[in-house]
Amino acid sequence: MNRLTPEEERVIVHKGTERPFSGEFLYHREKGVYVCRRCGAELFRSEDKFSSGCGWPAFDDAVSGAVRELPDPDGLRVEIVCAACGAHLGHVFRGEGLTEKDTRHCVNSVSLDFRPAPPERTERAIFAGGCFWGVEYYLEQVPGVVSVTSGYIGGTVENPGYEDVCRRDTGHAEAVEVVYDPARVDYEALARRFFEIHDPTQLGRQGPDVGDQYRSAVFYLDSDQKAVAEKLTGKLRENGYDVVTEIVPAGTFYPAESYHQDYYRKHGTAPYCHRPVARFGGEASGPAQ
Repeated sequence: MNRLTPEEERVIVHKGTERPFSGEFLYHREKGVYVCRRCGAELFRSEDKFSSGCGWPAFDDAVSGAVRELPDPDGLRVEIVCAACGAHLGHVFRGEGLTEKDTRHCVNSVSLDFRPAPPERTERAIFAGGCFWGVEYYLEQVPGVVSVTSGYIGGTVENPGYEDVCRRDTGHAEAVEVVYDPARVDYEALARRFFEIHDPTQLGRQGPDVGDQYRSAVFYLDSDQKAVAEKLTGKLRENGYDVVTEIVPAGTFYPAESYHQDYYRKHGTAPYCHRPVARFGGEASGPAQ
């Protein structure tokens, strides 16, 4: 279960109602699925959302079996709750003639989260810049990034594990594979962010983490990525940085063990050896944390 804010608890747990025309998703039009704020269960799809003029998000259908209807204590309305966890969502009305389905699920925005539909096309990027926990943490915050996976690349052993890499005899680097939507973010923006969140002047280490597995490297997947990496390292050198980042062709990327994925999010902490620095002039290009 997700931790709720006081306002979310007032609505979701104590069956309150948010102010009309104030909700985050009232005018939301992105394609995807709306999920329960408390438990994450899928509830409504974007194609079933419509403008009702009532002041709250409206849907004329729900995901099959996801929403339960209960008689409201006032005896007049029908309450809708998440079938998975019982979270209060709002009320359902019928007979208004607003859509062909003649149904209006009137839902509080604070009862919902949103998961965008997967992009039609994705591309990949692979970066190594010290402990993969921190690189993953910052790159997954970039708008347009679909997923970031921590793993190993650049070595001579197939299917290495964390202990293998830590022995420093496989040649692998701790790295991240970024899957992104090129319609929303391009490779250069990701590479620029990568150079801002780690120190590309440290050889065989990153902060307190020492060893070749913590080296700085761009593992390019095509000539365009190589050209971008070389352009950005050139700019950094012009700005006075003694860059040691390797720019090498990507080999096989091996995902790390599950306990390494989303490490900081799972533990509620923040990176200890990565932080955004504006190395290209101006301000750093993404969120500070």
